Amino acid sequence: MPVKADRPHMLIEEFEELAFTARNRMEGLQLEFIDGQLRSRALRDGSHGLVVQWLTRICMQHHPELWLHPGRGLRVQAGRGRAIPHASLAHSDAFAGHGEWSDPDAVLMAVEVTSWDSDTDRRHRQEKPRVYGESRIPVYLLIDRTECQVSVYSEPGGHRYETVRTVPFGKDVRLPDPVGITLPTEPLKDWVR
Repeated sequence: MPVKADRPHMLIEEFEELAFTARNRMEGLQLEFIDGQLRSRALRDGSHGLVVQWLTRICMQHHPELWLHPGRGLRVQAGRGRAIPHASLAHSDAFAGHGEWSDPDAVLMAVEVTSWDSDTDRRHRQEKPRVYGESRIPVYLLIDRTECQVSVYSEPGGHRYETVRTVPFGKDVRLPDPVGITLPTEPLKDWVR
């Protein structure tokens, strides 16, 4: 029988304790809790880090008051879930004094960069757009190295994003307000297999 969010594998407090223990005992292991199910995140390769650095530089050039916070844990699904975007664009001090998990209210954009793991389609292209849309994060940016494309999700409507724009690597794409940046995606071609 499939697990539903209203009948999760474990209580959220149990998940948070498990995630804390796993992160401290197994370097690089990150756990998420989506739709009442435990999820693990794949280890990132070196090119993954270069993508996040590239995006950080662009964001800082346009919005020096903002920061691309890497790996910030977010309370999603009305507090019943936990997700860790690869990066979250928010004011530089947005998470000051927070513990491991923060409400997504301060996040202007959640960013995910695909890895080469088997559940990329389910996690990045199906679950994350829904979860971030439900959390009303204004923009979700998916840098899809598997498909060599960038998808920009915007206008969260409560259960999903109303607008999705996908362009191939090499074509500029506009990140709508409140981000308001045009990304030149040509450099992304260098960070795929």
